[in-house]
Amino acid sequence: MKLSTLAPLSLLTVALIAAAAPLKTDTAKSSVSATFKQMNVPVEAKFKKFTANVDYDAAKPELAKASVEIDTASLDLGEAEMNKEVAKKEWFNAAQFPKATFVSSSIKPAGAGKLTVAGKLTIKGKTTDVAFPLTVKADGGKQVFEGAVPIKRLTYNIGEGEWKDTSTVADEVIIKFRVTAAQ
Repeated sequence: MKLSTLAPLSLLTVALIAAAAPLKTDTAKSSVSATFKQMNVPVEAKFKKFTANVDYDAAKPELAKASVEIDTASLDLGEAEMNKEVAKKEWFNAAQFPKATFVSSSIKPAGAGKLTVAGKLTIKGKTTDVAFPLTVKADGGKQVFEGAVPIKRLTYNIGEGEWKDTSTVADEVIIKFRVTAAQ
């Protein structure tokens, strides 16, 4: 084969590899939190440890893929005793289920700077289908993805035993996230 025949193939290979390269998450500018009501007072707690993998090309959003893995024991409620409590069996059971995960199954354009994401959310060994809106914007050479996923904590057995009573801790939880990533 002539070198002139190989050159276009090499360029095509490089282009395909570059297009398929996942984005690198900037963890310092990214966050995942859970917002819920405790005794009818809103509480927002941040997960201190998580990884997000995003494969996104703005020109082909329907080919995008995303996955998130959250260290359940890293939920920070602002008080050491409460942090230990939510890692226990009745809540996240972090010893048996150290990670909560989300894996996308489809990402579809939904207007300028908007996507609709669907996928599988697994918490405490229970997997459900979820779908939610996502915004995406360019910011200084990076992509910023923001969204919120409403869940019912009891669906995932978060709050067992006496904690099933939703009069103290509401069943509704909003998982909010902001992922900043670049090539």
